[in-house]
This record gives sequence, structure tokens and C-alpha cells, in this order.
Amino acid sequence: MTVPPKPRPGRVALVAFPGVRAFDVSVITEVWGVDRTDRGVPAFELRRVATAPDPVQLRGGLSLTPDRTLAWLARADLVVVPGLDDHETPAPEPVLDALRRAHTRGTPLAALCGGAFTLAQAGLLDGRRAVTHWNLTELLKARHPRVTVMRDALFLHEDNIWTSAGTAAGIDLCLHLVRTTHGAEAAATIARSMVTAPFRTGTQAQFIEHPTPRADRDADALAEARAHALTRLAEPHTVASLAALAGMSARTFARRFQATTGTTPMRWLITQRIAAAQKLLERTDLAVPEVARRAGFGSEVTMRQHFAAYLSTSPRDYRLAFHDRDTSGGG
Repeated sequence: MTVPPKPRPGRVALVAFPGVRAFDVSVITEVWGVDRTDRGVPAFELRRVATAPDPVQLRGGLSLTPDRTLAWLARADLVVVPGLDDHETPAPEPVLDALRRAHTRGTPLAALCGGAFTLAQAGLLDGRRAVTHWNLTELLKARHPRVTVMRDALFLHEDNIWTSAGTAAGIDLCLHLVRTTHGAEAAATIARSMVTAPFRTGTQAQFIEHPTPRADRDADALAEARAHALTRLAEPHTVASLAALAGMSARTFARRFQATTGTTPMRWLITQRIAAAQKLLERTDLAVPEVARRAGFGSEVTMRQHFAAYLSTSPRDYRLAFHDRDTSGGG
């Protein structure tokens, strides 16, 4: 079997125009603009792209100096659009046209937070699902009624277009894009350097409420149950068995788990098992059935089904793409 080459270093375009949000610019730069090749992360090429080489003014007296014009989007592997300080800010028509042409070429587009408004202005979200900050969903619906605005998601993907919720969810999306292109280990290394969570799924709720003091008191018991599952992924776990560890009924545990984490116990467990399997496939030479066993899937068939659903690939293809033979071992 011919082993395919590892993904090429990503050429990432940060689209800048007056009104883009400095925080999102910083997130994009931190993820793709820092050289971490000494820690095994690919050498990304991040370019700041604008209509002209003149400095772009940002809020707070900051400015961003572009190093490429919009023509560079034709070379990009990924185009990222920051959010906006004022979500009513119209993007320049040349920017909107360049985004349309990039999508037509098949280049993935990603918008952080209010960047969804820019993609919507370009007509790229018409008839598609999109997400933005939970506090902006009604405004996006009102301004762009042809967009199907989703409220309860951190980020989502539709027709090669990614959108994300606010602030921290933009970090989650950027790390997810690294993970799907360059592997879980590269994303985890970047996350560690940013001191942020390496793996939050897009289906997790944006806004998690703690309506009573009891919810805070339950947090320790829920955390202990999660820690138990993480250290024993190979063992079978059910909502009932985890609830028993937390000293709750299964129904109460499931309800409070979702209120605390924004996802269900079993969905959380699947994502943790996928993350563990990704690391084993990248860093060891263990046979795929053994990876499935250690990650808690029980069988290669079950693991393959979850990889297809969550990562749109198979465990064997994932290993071929991301296996690191310099660090692999028997585990």
C-alpha cells in the first residue's frame, strides 16, 4: 500500500478590512502565525490579506499591516474571516467578491463570531446553516433571513464553510481546523501553548447556565465521574454507572451533566474516546483493533463508525495521514 504524504503546510489567509475585531485577529495569528516547528507543528504560512497594502485600522488605536492583497486568496488553503466590532459594518465589495470566488474555487472559508455577517453579506450563507454569538442570532436572522441561524452550537460546517460562536468558540474552531488538517497532536500542542482546552466539539452548547447553587455543588461530583471515565476509557461506561459514581440517579446525572458541560454524557464520552484513539493512531504502532480496545470502542467496526461520523475518515486513513514514525512505539 502506498502511504499518502502528510498534509502540506497550510497557507492561511486572514482577511482584514476596517472594523474587524482585534481579538479574532489575535486568535488567528496565535494559532497559525507562531512558529512551533520545534514542537512538531507544521510550518504554516499565514498572510494578512486586504484590498490594499495600507494599514487597516482596528479598535483601540491598533492597526494591522497587510502583507498581501486579495489576489493571494487564490493560493490559500484556508480563508479565515475575523468577527466585527460593529456587526452592521459592511465589508468592502472587493472583499465580498473575493470570498465568493474563493468559495467557488473550493477553498474552505471560516468565520469567527460576527464574521458570519460578512459571509452573509456575500450571500455565501443563503440557504445554509450558520452560527454566531448567541446574543447576535436574532440580529443575523433579521438582517439575513435566508440564513438558517443555529443557536446551540460552538461551531458548525456546511458546504465547505465554517462559522463559530463568540470569543472562545473562535479558538475552538481554529484548533478544530488544525486538528482535521494536521492531526490531533498538532492541535493539542498549539492548545497547550495557548493554555486552552484542546478538544471541544462543535455541537456543545454556547451558553451554559448555572441556575442554582446546587449546580455548583454538583460540579465536583460530575468532575470526579468524568475523571474516572477518562482514566478508564477501555472500560464500558453507561449513564447509570457514571451516575452511581456521582451519587445521583441516572436522570438527574444526565440533566446536570448537560447543564454543566453543554453536551450529553455519552456524546462527551465518544468525543473523549475519539481524541484518545487519534493520539494512539498518531503516536504508536498499535494495531487498529488494539487502539479501538484501549480507547473504549470495543471493536474496530464501532470505532470506524464513529470516526466516519465525527471526522469523515476511517481510523486507518487517519493513521496514514498523521502517523508520526519518529515518536511511535508499542505503547
